Amino acid sequence: MESIQQLIAQQRSFFKTGQSRDVAYRIEALRTLRAGIERYQPRILEALHTDLNKSEPEAFGSEVRIVLGEVDFALEHLTAWAAPRTVPTAAALPDATSTIYPEPYGTTLIIAPWNYPFQLAFGPLVGAIAAGNTVVMKPSELTPTVSRLIFDMLSDLFPTSYIAVVEGEVETSTALLKEKFDYIFFTGSTHVGRVVMRAAAEHLTPVTLELGGKSPAIVHEDADLKLAAERLVRGKFLNAGQTCVAPDYLLIHSSVKAKFAELVQAEIADKYTADVLSNPHFPHIVNTRNFDRLTGLMENEQVLFGGRSVRNELIIEPTLLDNVSWDAPIMQEEIFGPILPVIEYDDLNPLLDEIVNRPKPLALYLFTQNEQLIDQVLDTVSFGGGCINETLSHMTSHYLPFGGVGESGMGSYHGQQSFEVFSHHKSVMKRNL
Repeated sequence: MESIQQLIAQQRSFFKTGQSRDVAYRIEALRTLRAGIERYQPRILEALHTDLNKSEPEAFGSEVRIVLGEVDFALEHLTAWAAPRTVPTAAALPDATSTIYPEPYGTTLIIAPWNYPFQLAFGPLVGAIAAGNTVVMKPSELTPTVSRLIFDMLSDLFPTSYIAVVEGEVETSTALLKEKFDYIFFTGSTHVGRVVMRAAAEHLTPVTLELGGKSPAIVHEDADLKLAAERLVRGKFLNAGQTCVAPDYLLIHSSVKAKFAELVQAEIADKYTADVLSNPHFPHIVNTRNFDRLTGLMENEQVLFGGRSVRNELIIEPTLLDNVSWDAPIMQEEIFGPILPVIEYDDLNPLLDEIVNRPKPLALYLFTQNEQLIDQVLDTVSFGGGCINETLSHMTSHYLPFGGVGESGMGSYHGQQSFEVFSHHKSVMKRNL
């Protein structure tokens, strides 16, 4: 606790010098970060393989490349983002000017999760640096190799008075949350998100909570089934389903269910081989606790295909469950694994009511060519973000803010929004004397 307090005091002292607020300093820090990612890339990929069995292509594409893109986008636009913004003034004050000054909050805390332990630590870091803050980062203890890599890398690149990494178990996170920060950015479960928000409330600290939820995928009768199968498989089984925006359950029109299931099974075999349990590149479940939770959720359910697992290797093959009821245990919590419950429908309206009556999902995916249906779903269902005839891709755009709503989170980031979320917008009106 004492060392954490000392670290925060050092960062506050450094922030008061004004160095991190200087735009030239921020740009140089981002360049340093980018060069460091490239230099450490082999070790980053190795660490992701060690902790989650991610292949190099998957680890680079879903973690490293996304962060590099965020850095490049920030470098391209940061000078404009950080500049004061003149806005109109009310006609009643013709001699006045109105200006918004983006300014950093100060000393910030980033708590990162285990499922994308590099991307979801460094993505927010880009925004915090761009906005001019100092950062204390807490990586996930469930991916210890990546956590140590992050510690070594950031300790090598930056002084701890500017950017510091604090490793440890849950007790370390608890100790950090007892301290006063100027902003907290948390990515993780809804349960822990509530803990973070309660702790932040003690100091009236603003927070961004990137959480999760049960994100539906809807395949209507008029969908391009082959395309939908390809994109659903990619979105669901990336990282063995351990993705906050992965499709969590499938709603499928009864007239196309059988054909679509065949296409999904064929796409899984084509992408991951027919025997996924023997595929050395398929990602593993993070630990035995989550493995046992996932296999337990499949008990007493009807397996359409898949369902096999090897506990000592922490691998579960892509699985579809058939005729799942809304009150089944697997429909009561976010799955976070390679298991996809299937619910068929003839009339979508009652199912939309079911979605609306549940906590707001982080994502929604709809496959259809019916523009009226698209409008109906978008008008009816509140969700963080999503795609029409695609999965996951909305979160890769620098121009689309990414975040949840309700129990799936609050606040958003990516692209310019990463700068905005770590900035206070100071409004100033100036009149002539």
